[in-house]
Amino acid sequence: MDWSRLPDVGAVALLTCAFASVARRGFTAISGLWLVGWLLIELHFTAFLFHNEPGWMGSFATFLGLAALVWAGIVFMWACVPYRERLSNRAMVCILLGANTLYLALLVYAPAGSWMFVPGSLLIGGLPLVLALASVRRFTHPLRWVGVSLYCGLTAFLLAEQYQPGGADLALNAIFFGVYFGCSIHFFFSYHRATTGGLITIAGFLAWASVFVVAPVISAFFPSLHPEEEVWNLPKYVVAVGMILLLLEKQIEHNKYLALHDELTGLPNRRLFQDRLTGALERANRTGKQVALLLVDLDRFKQVNDTAGHHIGDLLLKRAGEVFLTRVRRSDTVARTGGDEFSIILEEPTSRQDAENVGLALIQLLNDPFDLAGHSVQVGASVGIAVYPEDAISAETLCIAADRRMYSDKNAARAGANEPAPGPVARVFPAIEKRQTLQSP
Repeated sequence: MDWSRLPDVGAVALLTCAFASVARRGFTAISGLWLVGWLLIELHFTAFLFHNEPGWMGSFATFLGLAALVWAGIVFMWACVPYRERLSNRAMVCILLGANTLYLALLVYAPAGSWMFVPGSLLIGGLPLVLALASVRRFTHPLRWVGVSLYCGLTAFLLAEQYQPGGADLALNAIFFGVYFGCSIHFFFSYHRATTGGLITIAGFLAWASVFVVAPVISAFFPSLHPEEEVWNLPKYVVAVGMILLLLEKQIEHNKYLALHDELTGLPNRRLFQDRLTGALERANRTGKQVALLLVDLDRFKQVNDTAGHHIGDLLLKRAGEVFLTRVRRSDTVARTGGDEFSIILEEPTSRQDAENVGLALIQLLNDPFDLAGHSVQVGASVGIAVYPEDAISAETLCIAADRRMYSDKNAARAGANEPAPGPVARVFPAIEKRQTLQSP
């Protein structure tokens, strides 16, 4: 038993536990694959505890340790692929795992100079190329072709060097270099933004890949140098730290998002709404433009909750948010500012007439029944409109003006329930209709 590997086993085990603890708080498919990769790294070090054992146990431990290191790299690459769930990509991963594992088995078990190394090396680059060409009509992506090119280059190198003196060691290092250089490319594609975790992880994978080039060079040209074996394992720990930082950065980003958005609908919440309204008024003040604020309150929402259940009520709120987003511009803001209350900020170019048109359109859309999980739900809404700077000159007073008009609309609707239905403008904007009446000759 090689006891010198025991500190590495313990260190990687601690890092894996730390990684699992961080990943558990915001578990995703990517963090799950990363955790599988680190468990394979732990298997790699554990297997090499027994690689000096005589007989089949030593050879199997060597094979398992080498294979686990390759499997971990392929899993890390797969986690970064944006088209990970496509059937052709799953087939690609299976091909890479199978072809690399077969070649490693040949290096461990086949006699030196065996003819089997030729088909084994051809499979490493040939099978990915065939799969990529076969599926190119249905799907293609630059990252896939980068990976295929990398493995075709690896095949060419293996064919050229595997029968040379010391070719087995060169072939083994080439496979590891190809896998972990591929990891650095895939992580650069996914995490090239300037974050600490992304930069550390990419640099760690580049250093990890360079180990399989620098070590043979030192051995060949500087035989008097004998770096400590732990030096070659440092990039692994750098990558682990980088991945943990990436997970923490994602969790911080997600927490910031939740602090400013409604969890149910994904719309901005009251806090973000207030910030955007203040910014909109500041821009309007500089440019001399108008800003319209619409407050929308769903009618009969409590009745929906009481009769159909809160689950249907939640679905109704989500559907209402989607309806609002389809009716406004991307530069406008739709926020959920209360239980069944939504606020809409219409920025320039806008006018009172534009705001009224939007309000009427929303009323008409919400008057149509919604089919929600087998329930037909019909609600309607009351809308209040206030325009800056005509109705108010601050965010607080603008909200108060819109809120009053919205409740005036709701009360007018209740009071006129048994009277002939008013016209659409009177229904939605009673305060505006009254002012226009008073100004008429």
